[in-house]
Amino acid sequence: MKDKEKSTPNEPPASDDKISIDKSVFKVNKELRRKREEEQAKKEQEIAEKYAQQDKEKREAYEKQLQNERIELMRLKQGIVEESETIHEEKEEEVKLSFGKKIANFFYHSKWWLGLCVFFLGLGGFLVYDLLSKPNPDMVILMLCDNNPVGTSTFLEEYFTEFAEDSNGNGKVLVNVYYVPYGDDEYQNYINGVTTKITTFLNNADAVMVIGNKKTTDDLLPPEDSFVDLSSLYPDDPHVDGYFYYIKDTKFAEHIGVRPSDITDDMFFALRKPKDVMNDTKEKMQETYDKDFPVFDKIVKSLSSEEE
Repeated sequence: MKDKEKSTPNEPPASDDKISIDKSVFKVNKELRRKREEEQAKKEQEIAEKYAQQDKEKREAYEKQLQNERIELMRLKQGIVEESETIHEEKEEEVKLSFGKKIANFFYHSKWWLGLCVFFLGLGGFLVYDLLSKPNPDMVILMLCDNNPVGTSTFLEEYFTEFAEDSNGNGKVLVNVYYVPYGDDEYQNYINGVTTKITTFLNNADAVMVIGNKKTTDDLLPPEDSFVDLSSLYPDDPHVDGYFYYIKDTKFAEHIGVRPSDITDDMFFALRKPKDVMNDTKEKMQETYDKDFPVFDKIVKSLSSEEE
């Protein structure tokens, strides 16, 4: 019993020795891990420094090469040396291609130009087709004044076609009225492309009959220089005054399906004098005049013979 009591006090020191050993192992593992991390960091730093040094050496060598080539190039330009040992012209080795590959290579490198060519060829073909398929009018009339009810009337061209003949021999009778709404509003003139249209129409000989008003003669066509004197052709016609055949008090509005009030007091028919223009000759306009005058004459006599 006494022996047991003696052995009991010796047990706690054994437990303390175990705790001490565990703590020592943990500390050793921690120190080993820290040492490995330090060694790894040192290795990584050495590798980074090595690559940095190599990169620096390459950059310095490249810069030195460039500097040497600049110096050598200057010596060549100045004639100090005739041939350089450092600057050599590098010739690309010619790659031999088969015929099929040459064709494919050509299309690949020229695809944009070929695309543009195809586009413009297509556009040109469309324009030619449109020109050839477009009806060729027997007579062209210019309406150079701002009067939308008259200019857009469905029956305007139909009325004039009644007096025309098949002058071009295509088996059809067609009269085109080119309506250009030339008015006081300069912005609307610009939006409608009026200036361009007037310049185009007045500089060719396709039309001699004109529908206009006072603004037409004030701004575009001075009567003495531009029109034929109708008073000498129709001396007894009450609608004729000098160069103009006034249509206010005729049945023209009824024929084209507009209100009489749509015909203003200053609206007239007139004939352009044959003369040289920018795109055509006087002889060409004279041909148009000789062709269109009989139609104009029929229209004037028909309107003047009708009861008001």
